[in-house]
Amino acid sequence: MESGPAVFAGMAFALFGAVLLLWTGARVLHRAPVAHGVSPVASAALATGFGVLFLALGVWCFTRV
Repeated sequence: MESGPAVFAGMAFALFGAVLLLWTGARVLHRAPVAHGVSPVASAALATGFGVLFLALGVWCFTRV
């Protein structure tokens, strides 16, 4: 019964992280800005870092099941 919240949180974090990485990659590939009004390199690096962080957090939640 305690594994339900861990599975939900793991799925939410992993899905958000994967989609953020996919979206950032698509924006960088098309040379479109990741965030308006910010340095393109800094915004891409920050978005990639958070995508990896959320994906790792989702995997960590799955290991707690």
